[in-house]
Amino acid sequence: MRTLPRSAVAARAAAVDLRGVTRLFGAAPAVVRVDLAIEPGEAVVLRGANGAGKSTLLRIVATALSPTYGGGTVLGFDLLTQRDDIRRRSELLSHRTRLYEELTARENLRLFVDLLGLDRFRVDEAIERVALGDVADERVRGFSQGMRQRVAVARTLVRDPELLLLDEPTTGLDAAARGVVEAMVRDASSAGHTLVLATHMDLPAGLDARVVTMRDGQIEVRS
Repeated sequence: MRTLPRSAVAARAAAVDLRGVTRLFGAAPAVVRVDLAIEPGEAVVLRGANGAGKSTLLRIVATALSPTYGGGTVLGFDLLTQRDDIRRRSELLSHRTRLYEELTARENLRLFVDLLGLDRFRVDEAIERVALGDVADERVRGFSQGMRQRVAVARTLVRDPELLLLDEPTTGLDAAARGVVEAMVRDASSAGHTLVLATHMDLPAGLDARVVTMRDGQIEVRS
């Protein structure tokens, strides 16, 4: 991943700036009046039990969901009116890999880079980084969850997003696949990318992150 000059990082506004963000599903609140500011290049870990609102909050930042109330900015773009700009610069990686099962790993990645207008040379490099060279031309439908997640990591690598959002990305993975995900997280953080990681597991070794705890859809404020 590219390294961002410190001068460029310092000159930018907050990477994420949420103000009073609330999300209702019907009458049930999933996220309640969340204020959260994340600096460019910062790594933040969202902690909390299942149902605490972590995944919903990440999906709002990624513009996969709209807030019911409240707003803010992501990478300097308005969360409500500039969603396409946010999507072009961010990536949400979860245990749901969003791959085309009838395509091979390589075809999935080539389709992705073609849609984004990126150079195809990135595909082979990403495949090697996630150690899928031997099966890159096999259809994804026959892959284990760990192998699918490696393809999803490769998709993130070819895109090289400014903001990386990770929602329990190592859930159900074997040690090898988990290592691939954790290496990508460390590399992205070292390169100055902004990270938001929702997890109930141990942090990747060597990751320096601010921990934010959520409970019942709210950010827990420590006294």
